Amino acid sequence: MKLICLTVLIISGATYSRSEQYEVVGPAGTVFALAGEDVILPCSVKLGISVVDMRVEWFRSDLNDSELVHLYEDHDDRNTNQSQSYRGRTKLNHEELQRGNASLKLSSVQISDEGRYKCFIQSKSWSGDTTVTFIVGVVGRPPVITVDGFDYTGRLRLQCESEGWYPEPDLEWVVTGGGRLSSETAETHRNENGFSVKHTISIYEMYRKIHCRIRLKNHMLETLIITTSNMFQLWRKSAIQFPVIVVLGGFTAVLIAVFIHKYRENRQLQTENRRIHHERDELLQSQKIPKVITHLETDMVNATLGEDSNACLIQTRHKKEVIYDETEP
Repeated sequence: MKLICLTVLIISGATYSRSEQYEVVGPAGTVFALAGEDVILPCSVKLGISVVDMRVEWFRSDLNDSELVHLYEDHDDRNTNQSQSYRGRTKLNHEELQRGNASLKLSSVQISDEGRYKCFIQSKSWSGDTTVTFIVGVVGRPPVITVDGFDYTGRLRLQCESEGWYPEPDLEWVVTGGGRLSSETAETHRNENGFSVKHTISIYEMYRKIHCRIRLKNHMLETLIITTSNMFQLWRKSAIQFPVIVVLGGFTAVLIAVFIHKYRENRQLQTENRRIHHERDELLQSQKIPKVITHLETDMVNATLGEDSNACLIQTRHKKEVIYDETEP
């Protein structure tokens, strides 16, 4: 019985040892490269066992139709069925295969290369694989710092923005000496050209040199702005002059309002006077009509009676004129 148990333990140990030797390992984390660069996708057999006599296959595991990226078999590269997008851009180091290193070199990486890759190694009696996650980055435009005026406490507002990044970058404000400042507002947007970021901050006069840095993995772009005391002195003068300007502006506005009001009143009075004069003229014109008629009637009577009746006509005419005069205002 002891002999049987010992035999089982020996066989299990040998199997475990063999599986341990043929374990396929990949990178500890995500592989990152910038568009246009060359990259190495790590894959190897633990303990450095040679894979020269084995089959090494690289393919995309994140696509519905797995794309063949690179194939090594029977001591040579067999890329007849390789995906068209990888033609001429992949390579295995045959010398490294002897040391169990089946890492793939991918040249001139593109955004479309981003994804999950599987490294599959197979011998006549064993097989194993590992997955490599690959991210392709794009460095955007250098950050631009703009001055956005002062807040009510006299702090200078600065804005830093940049666009065209992928994936989303990190933006930070740094003062000379290494100190970091927290952004007051942060905006991030994404479109077909990548990520754009915009951060704002307010600083006191004590900060002379401010750096805006944008990081993407190990890549960084930064812009420096140097503030001067003249900027803050200008704000102090403006802070003193502003209330005076406001008071003067308010006083001027009141004067203008009074002038406009008086002008409108005068216009209304002139209009009313013209209307009264017009009505009076019409009334006077209407009262002159009877006088004209009276004169016409007198002339007709004179023509009718002749020279002998002058005294009577004169008396009648005088009487009518007296009556008319009593009615005049």
